[in-house]
This record gives sequence, structure tokens and C-alpha cells, in this order.
Amino acid sequence: MSKLVKIFDTTLRDGEQSPGATMNVAEKVRIAEQLEKLNVDIIEAGFPISSEGDFEAVKEISKKIKQSQVAALSRTNSKDIDRAWEAVKGAKYPLLHTFISTSDIHLKHQLKISKQEVIRIAGQSVARAKRYTPNVEFSAMDATRSDVEFLSAVCNAALQAGATTINIPDTVGYAIPSEFGELIQTLRQRLKGVEKVTLSVHCHNDLGLAVANSLAAIQNGARQIECTINGIGERAGNTSLEEMVMSLRTRKDLLGFHTRIIPRHIYTTSRLVSKITGMVIQPNKAVVGANAFAHESGIHQDGILKEKLTYEIMTPESVGIPKTSLVLGKLSGRHAFRERLKELGYRLPEADLERAFGRFKQLADKKRDIFDEDIESIVVEEILRMPHRFKLVYINVVAGNVTVPTATVQLEVDGKLIQEAGFGDGPVDATFKTIKKITRTRSHLLQFAINAITSGTEAQGEVTVRLEEKGQTVIGQGADTDVIVASAKAYINALNKIEFKKQKLVGM
Repeated sequence: MSKLVKIFDTTLRDGEQSPGATMNVAEKVRIAEQLEKLNVDIIEAGFPISSEGDFEAVKEISKKIKQSQVAALSRTNSKDIDRAWEAVKGAKYPLLHTFISTSDIHLKHQLKISKQEVIRIAGQSVARAKRYTPNVEFSAMDATRSDVEFLSAVCNAALQAGATTINIPDTVGYAIPSEFGELIQTLRQRLKGVEKVTLSVHCHNDLGLAVANSLAAIQNGARQIECTINGIGERAGNTSLEEMVMSLRTRKDLLGFHTRIIPRHIYTTSRLVSKITGMVIQPNKAVVGANAFAHESGIHQDGILKEKLTYEIMTPESVGIPKTSLVLGKLSGRHAFRERLKELGYRLPEADLERAFGRFKQLADKKRDIFDEDIESIVVEEILRMPHRFKLVYINVVAGNVTVPTATVQLEVDGKLIQEAGFGDGPVDATFKTIKKITRTRSHLLQFAINAITSGTEAQGEVTVRLEEKGQTVIGQGADTDVIVASAKAYINALNKIEFKKQKLVGM
């Protein structure tokens, strides 16, 4: 009989630790609602002590989510735990998740405390969390580089104090599958009463083994996987939810496990997270990449035309990828637009729907065919984005091989119109320098990339920029049929994110 594996999604917490993947409260709530629709068991909504913004996001998500459990992360100290509970206490199914490091490396260089002290703190912290809720998870950070006997002692202390989930993180992506599976098996034998709680794993992808390690853990007794949409997260990211879920589903003949995830919502969720965070999905990304179900080889095409099973182990429809993305044009009305938004997973208030529809009509006048990706860009970039300090009003660029590229830009800055002109080595450079002059930013451009969202010469261009200022890195995106305008939008979007970060109250 197939056994259940719980899916603990940490896109909103660990996923946001991806460089540049800042999200505001409204964006986090939108993703949480989509995760609930995807039917994840647990949504880790954030780390409340880290900032006022994270606290508010966890609090709002706790109010909205009614089916999934909502988790709040805390370190093993009273202040963190109390703050986490304040944020998550409004949830229908709240969970407190507390953690402490257990590796010699972390104890010596970061925590600077003894092993006995770690054991004491772990037990005390879980006991404190249990005063608030019976649902408590304990994580031993950097578990895979820890002494097994000590790791067992710490986890036993947490378990005896009342933890209902014991999580074993491969925090730096150090383990390999055979080694990690053996660790999980060893802990199952050493933890007293482990059969009464959930054994969980949280794997990072530094060696590209996060999914493989998670599968090995399941085969050795773990029954919860911590993962993120598109595998985003710190450094090389986390276990990819879509890869994990579809591995279990596709190879249930061998593995014998299942999840509660509704696969047809995977693609929509993937696209939403990509748009909001600005983390572009690589074309060859498993399950949700643009090339995941594309076949160019003549032999492959021949096989697919005769029988899809020849070269596809799952169908695009099974993960929610439509057979065709051409849906709307300039003659389409509000009803068709509203229905397509629903199909894509967006339910907007009437005022926001009107704004989105107006922008859709403007775009439809410029290009013949409107694709799903065009609609998503409108909704995410212009409706769900954080409040803008800087807003593009007007741009005019003169460029060519016999003239000095010149950009004239008008921005609305804090409600005031400011216009400047500037020169550059090319039209984009002139545009960025002029915007920089108006905003007086000291940020540095680290990356600039252009991608055609849809096909054809009239396609929308999607521009992604990465900016850095005082150690803070953000990603900005902009889309338009004119790539210079798209570039300006992306640059301004990134600057607004930097401003948003400046306003966040960062904790310890």
C-alpha cells in the first residue's frame, strides 16, 4: 500500500533567501494562497523575528490560509519563539518551527557554546513552544556534518520535550544519497519514540543532490520533505517541490509513496513564484522548464507523433502545462479575460481587474496574439507589485551608428515629476544612466538579460536586471513590446525593491 509523504513548503522563508528574491506582504499572501490550492501540507510563511515585514507576512498568511498548516520559524531562544507565536497564532493550524546548529564547525565558529548547552537549549526551547501549540518542529542545523551520537542526543532532548516533528537538514548540501539514507536509518534506531512523530528532511542543492538525498531519506524512513517551488533558496537552492512530487508520482511502482499535492496546479504555481521573485526558470529545468516537454530531434518527434510514451514519462497536462498558450486577442471582452485569469490562478478584486484589463487592451493593440505569459506579466508586474516610489512616465531614446545615444526620461518620484536627459554607450546604457541621475541611486548593475516572453517579431521582451547596493542584491523585471521600455521598467522595478528593503526593519 502506498505511504503518505508530507510536503512542507518553505518557498516563502528559505526561498526568499535567494539573492534578490525579495517579496512584499501582498506577494507572499498571493503565493501562500496558491500553495494552499496546490494542497501542500505545511506552508512555512517566514521568520517573524527577522523583520517587521516578515512578521506582518506571517500574520496575514495565518489569517488567510484555512486548509494547510502555517509554520513560523524561530531560533531556540525565548524572544524568537514568542515573536513567532505572535505572528502565527491566528492560523487555523499553527506550527512553531525552532532550530539550533549541531555541527562542531557551527558550535566552534558561530555559536561558541558547549554541546551540553546545545542539548539543554534544544529541550527548553521545544518545551517553551509547546506552551503555545502542540504542533512543534525541531531542526538540527548542519546535521549532516554533525557527530551522529551528539546529533541523536540533541534530537532526543527535543523529542522528549514534546517535538512532533524532528527535521534533519543537509544545510550546506554536503551529503550524498547513500550516506544521507544511512544517517536517517541510524537516527530512526537511536531516537526514543520516533515512531510516534514525523521524521523530516530539508536538503540543499549545492552538489545538485537535493532531490536524490530527499528520495534516499524517504526510502529510509523519513515521511516529510521540506522543499521550495522551482527549487529556489539559499545559494544553489533547495529540494525542488515539483521534481520531488513528480518523482514519487511517476515512479510509484518502485518507491510506493504518494503526496497530497494536486499536480495540475504545479505549472501555474511555478510561473507565479518566478514572476514575483524575478528568479528566471532555466529552459532545461525538470518538470516546469520551457524545454521540459519540447522535442527537437527528428527521431524524438517521430516517436512522439506515434506514441507520446516513447519520449515522455509524464504529460504536460498532468502538471498543468496547457497544450497551447494562445488564448486572447484585442477583440476579447472582460468576461473572457476574467475567465482566463481564473484558469491561470488569479482572482482579482474588481478594481484590480479593471486595471489589468485596461493594460491588456493596450497591449492587444500593439500585438496580434496575447499569450498566457503576457497576461501573467501584466498581473504580477503591474497589479501585485509593491508600492512604487519611482514610476516611469515617459521615455524617448535616440540611437544609431552615426549619433550619440541619448535618453530623455520622465519619472514620478514620491509623486513629483522629474525629467532628465543623458548619454550612454548605447540606448540601454543611456536609459539607465538617466534613471540613475534622476533617482540618485548608488546601486551597481550586476546583470542584464533580455528574453522574448512569446514568439514572433512582435513579442514582448522581458528584461531582468540584478542590482547591488550596500551588500543588498535585488532582481528587477520589466516587460514591453519595446525592449528599451522593458529595460527601463526592469531597472525601476529593481530600484523600488531596493527602496522596499531599506524600509524593512531587520532584526538580529
